[in-house]
Amino acid sequence: MSFPIVRHRRLRRTGGLRSMVRETVLSADDFIYPLFVTHGKEVKEEIPSMPGVYHLSMDLLEAEIREIAALGIKSVLLFGVPDYKDAHGSSAYDPNGIVQEAIRAVKGWAPELVVVADTCLCQFTDHGHCGIVHQDKATGVAVVDNDQSLELLVRTAVSQAEAGADVIAPSNMMDGFVHAIRAGLDEAGYSDIAILSYSVKYASAFYGPFRDAAHSAPQFGDRKTYQMDPANSREALREAESDVAEGADMLMVKPALSYLDIVKTLKEQFDLPVVAYNVSAEYSMVKAAAANGWVDERSIVLEKLISMKRAGADMIITYHAKDAVRWLKGE
Repeated sequence: MSFPIVRHRRLRRTGGLRSMVRETVLSADDFIYPLFVTHGKEVKEEIPSMPGVYHLSMDLLEAEIREIAALGIKSVLLFGVPDYKDAHGSSAYDPNGIVQEAIRAVKGWAPELVVVADTCLCQFTDHGHCGIVHQDKATGVAVVDNDQSLELLVRTAVSQAEAGADVIAPSNMMDGFVHAIRAGLDEAGYSDIAILSYSVKYASAFYGPFRDAAHSAPQFGDRKTYQMDPANSREALREAESDVAEGADMLMVKPALSYLDIVKTLKEQFDLPVVAYNVSAEYSMVKAAAANGWVDERSIVLEKLISMKRAGADMIITYHAKDAVRWLKGE
């Protein structure tokens, strides 16, 4: 049968009807909120390219954590801004490093909060790359040594688990990183600690504001030899398949908004939870447009987040999380 018997608008006629037949729903349970923790006292420094996002010192972190928990957000993702850097990123795996200190504190203030630890070296190395750099003997070009980097990533992951992290989230895109970290965690007695793998992480222009936030811009070259080419989609399946085989518990796509096709593909192809990272520039562009009166921030943010959920994301890492929860509550 066709028009006029079939009238699709019947179920759109009122707000109540639209709510009854809504296929995709957002809630506070869907969000992971990123935080940038730094050394010092009374530091609450707004990141210029990310309005509403701050560097927070430990003494001000407690109030932030209690606000997050009170809103009903179930998880935070911790990034550290260290007070020193070196070629090996040693402060990343220092048992008393900024991330480890923050993990212990957060679990003390809000034990029920799921603490996800970003596991990478780029914020902690003086060259800004996600691994150990050496000169290629044949070409003289500086390259990131994959296998040597794995050893330090394992040390970082184990130190984060020792501090109390619930989930290790390796973001470095070294080959074999999930296998190495899984083996390292298991050997250290942390077989119950989950791995949220940055399985499909593209070499994206959408990371610019984050590099301001984490002070992690590469000091030379770029990350295209280890992060994925934005033109490729089949390669994403190979990356995710490797991580599944190596023991990942969850798979991430980063960035989210320009890669919703990849989110959908991973959701269809694998039976692990899929996480979408709504990255810094996706956040900052909305903030800039809203500040100029060009878009309605509330409407566009909720539409953007629902698109990620609709594509297949089980969880969304987003800097909009606190605002989104308030809006969903009608505040």
